[in-house]
Amino acid sequence: MISQELILLIRETFQLNWKGVHGVSHWARVRINGLLMAQKNGANQRVVELFAFLHDIKREADFNDPLHGERAARFIATLPDDLLGIDYKDKQILMQACHDHSKGFVEADLTIGTCWDADRLDLGRGGQRPDTRKLCTEIAKQPGFYEQAYLRAIYQHRKQRNIATVQKWKPVL
Repeated sequence: MISQELILLIRETFQLNWKGVHGVSHWARVRINGLLMAQKNGANQRVVELFAFLHDIKREADFNDPLHGERAARFIATLPDDLLGIDYKDKQILMQACHDHSKGFVEADLTIGTCWDADRLDLGRGGQRPDTRKLCTEIAKQPGFYEQAYLRAIYQHRKQRNIATVQKWKPVL
């Protein structure tokens, strides 16, 4: 579980829209995806959960921000291990997962691959169906698991699209 202290730090640090495409609802779905996978494949659940909330923490733009993973890893390096609730070894795994999460790699340690897949399975929030060839873990590629993650993601996409439509709509008087 993420501590209230860490949530407050995340809230203060994140510079983009809290409710935006890389905000808290994305992190929540990445957490769900990751923990469901980790329960089945044995990945480190604590690292997976921390990844969900920290992988985009240092984004400066929603799109075209290729260094955000590296910035996230540097930020994590400054955090005390006890705040994160992990030891040095797990912190290094978390930092590597964040550093490389948007580089398209498909081979990694089980926990890192689970983190990357948890994020990639949420691409539907932007209207994009994840490519199973770009997933790392067998569970993420399973049709039933993949489809459930995609449905969670597109629900958010449809919700945001409907809000944008309503905001653009002007009544005819």
